[in-house]
Amino acid sequence: MAETRKAEEIFKEFKEHSIAEFFKKNRQMLGYSGKIRSLVTVVHELVTNSLDACEEAGMLPNIEVKIKQIGEEKYSIAVLDNGPGIPKNYVGKALAVILAGTKFHRYVQQRGQQGIGAAGCTLFSQITTGKQMFVKSSTGAGKAYSCNVSIDTVHNKPIVSNLQDISENFRGLDVEGEFADVKYENSDHGVYEYLRRTALSNPHAEIRFTDPEGKESTFVRAAQTMPERPKPTKPHPLGLAVNDILEYAHRTESRKLGAFLVENFSRVTPNKVAELKEFAKNVDFEKDPHTLTWSDAEELIKAFNSVKWISPDGTQIKPIGEEQIKVALKNILDPEFMSVVERKPAVFKGGIPFIVEAAVAFGGTAGKKTDEGYSGTILRFANRVPLLFDSGSCAITVGARDIQWKRYSMDLETQPISVLVNVSSVHIPYSGVGKESIAQEEEIVDEIKLAVMEAARGVQRYVSGKLRLHNEENRYKTIMRYTKQLAQDLSEITGKDRKVLEKEIEKLVAKHYPKVMEHENGPDEGKRGKEESDAEDPDE
Repeated sequence: MAETRKAEEIFKEFKEHSIAEFFKKNRQMLGYSGKIRSLVTVVHELVTNSLDACEEAGMLPNIEVKIKQIGEEKYSIAVLDNGPGIPKNYVGKALAVILAGTKFHRYVQQRGQQGIGAAGCTLFSQITTGKQMFVKSSTGAGKAYSCNVSIDTVHNKPIVSNLQDISENFRGLDVEGEFADVKYENSDHGVYEYLRRTALSNPHAEIRFTDPEGKESTFVRAAQTMPERPKPTKPHPLGLAVNDILEYAHRTESRKLGAFLVENFSRVTPNKVAELKEFAKNVDFEKDPHTLTWSDAEELIKAFNSVKWISPDGTQIKPIGEEQIKVALKNILDPEFMSVVERKPAVFKGGIPFIVEAAVAFGGTAGKKTDEGYSGTILRFANRVPLLFDSGSCAITVGARDIQWKRYSMDLETQPISVLVNVSSVHIPYSGVGKESIAQEEEIVDEIKLAVMEAARGVQRYVSGKLRLHNEENRYKTIMRYTKQLAQDLSEITGKDRKVLEKEIEKLVAKHYPKVMEHENGPDEGKRGKEESDAEDPDE
């Protein structure tokens, strides 16, 4: 008979673990789940931090990424920027504490959300090579220093060593580390493609990249204006759950429920509170919100869904912008034609507002070349950040592929088409901590489909006209192959000069195909109408 153990004995082994120790054993949750993906994740986290820092300081970002191979599946990665730098007394907390930073506690749109990014890189370097990260920073005015940082994983505390002032005259941050169990690959899921897409969604940034073979690439800044900085916002009542209201209520400083609703949620006014009272008659709007019960919150939710609301305040969400997307697409893909759409703000669960942007680019270097010809590509972004992995389960992929493309005279499988979708929000519902896939929230998928369909309609006229023109050209060429023989036969019947008859027949045929003649004699049709607004329909 098996020996039984008392609860006291079992719970002697009960221990608390730090969040750093947890992620040390579960690094795949941070995006470090494959050799290629792990390398991209390091670059992604450090580049994202640089973009955020530069924008917070109001500086056009200049970012340099250098990767060197120092062993088998072992690389050094350095990311340098011209941002504000990190004050000396914050460097450990910023780069070596999991779930610490300036982002997690703010209800504002931002690239990173969890406060894991840079510290995750420090941890990954530490557990794969045993090395510390090297940091060089300057906040300007000659206040530069260098140091090494690592993490005490047992206590989730930073370890800063070799801290010293240096005399170098620069401003910004230089972070360098060594990483093992990683692999560089020049593919659709590699670092180069990640940086290319970053330049596409951040045309105000200039990015220089040196790959392990020493090849240098520069993604030139296409826009000279900084994007507007997002401002903190409040959750919208539509989409809130019972637990959401209770959490806000228990944290508020408001003393009355009515005031709590006005102060904590978007679009709630005293007049709207009066409307809510008509639908939530069992709720005392004068009570202390800290005493709110589950049944009270349930009744409030029903009341929220019974009144009419103004759409969420989209001014607090800053998408890429239609003009910026056009500039970026022209700079990176140089398409024959493009159509860009920005949807109005919507909300998903939790009352969180979001905006979907979509663009469909046709021709140029859009899509992807294959052995059979071309195939379309879906470029996924969340708050301007490229998403390269976990595409199959992403709301963007599902929304974009759930469209009947043939209705729009296009085929995503065989044509040079790039579909760009960017979701902007104060909170992106990622399906994993690795932040590579957006959860399939029904409201988000629906908005993505509507945005892509609207952009596809903008391209449809151009593509349909191009196909009609192609068919007309084929018919014209077929008829022209027989003009000489027809002129010869008519010459023998009528006795008229064959060359004269041939020219007359060619004029007659050309008269019936004016668009073909315009295309052959005029400017290159493929370069006309870079944007929907100044395009001509070939059928008009």
